[in-house]
Amino acid sequence: MELLTVVIPNYNGRKYLDDCLKSLRKQTFQEFKVIIVDDGSTDGSQEYIKNRYPSVKLIELSENTGFANAANVGIKAADSEYVFLLNNDTMCDEKALESLVSVMENKKRLFSAQAKMLKMERPHDIDDCGDLYCALGWAFSPGKDKDNRQFVKRESMTSACAGAAIYRKEYFDKVGYFDEEHFCYLEDVDLGYRARLHGFANVMEPTAIVYHVGSGSSGSRYNDFKVELTAGNNIYLIYKNMPAFQIFINFPLILLGIIIKHVFYVKHHLGKAHIRGLMKGFEKIAKNADKRVKFGKTEFINAIRLQIELWVNLARRALSI
Repeated sequence: MELLTVVIPNYNGRKYLDDCLKSLRKQTFQEFKVIIVDDGSTDGSQEYIKNRYPSVKLIELSENTGFANAANVGIKAADSEYVFLLNNDTMCDEKALESLVSVMENKKRLFSAQAKMLKMERPHDIDDCGDLYCALGWAFSPGKDKDNRQFVKRESMTSACAGAAIYRKEYFDKVGYFDEEHFCYLEDVDLGYRARLHGFANVMEPTAIVYHVGSGSSGSRYNDFKVELTAGNNIYLIYKNMPAFQIFINFPLILLGIIIKHVFYVKHHLGKAHIRGLMKGFEKIAKNADKRVKFGKTEFINAIRLQIELWVNLARRALSI
């Protein structure tokens, strides 16, 4: 068994693949294999990989099944202790894998560890340093758009951003895999939240640096596709991962969060997409009622602990505005 497999979901990302794969060749840690799961690309990605990188294992899907499914296919195909999920529009610092493997080896209760993702065009600014979930029903990265020097210590997170995160493969059997109903967006928050309910931890490791273009597949930071999916997936996430008492006490704040976001999206001419997404979220709940977390004693106690974090994260979010 290999120690590490790098899994790269790819959808029409041919223009990014060369830089991404070359950065992996330069890693100080070299005990890994690479799997690319191509999600029905139409830009010639498959042929490019076969011709330029024959040592990479390529799994070709017949259509675009979404990031969550592509990630699951790659994870299940990996025969290794750890799996490093990596976006195609990234470049890894030469010590990124070494740092991530080291923290996982030394912290056995870790489900995941995320690299500190910096913006490719402005590498002094953070693109993502892990996600916190707050009582407004929002997932946010506390370092988004901030100076890289502000985040130099390892930090606990609600979830790791799957764009550059290492996972302990054996724990997927306990936590479950990415929920394919999410397609893409918030699938990593859903997974990380479930891991926390099971008593595992997720961290951001600042010594592991990955540079990220951002929105390489979806095209922009805000668009109809992204707004609709994130709105629906968030409603679905809340239903799946919170016991009834938690939904009840958070409901006023969750409703406020929805209103605030809707006002924001209306200003950006995306109000209709937001409404469509919310409706689809309830459709996902009806369709996937059986995917709700089963709350035993362990999950219930951890839900209480997470609730305290949701309030703390709300204060942290408010202070960062």
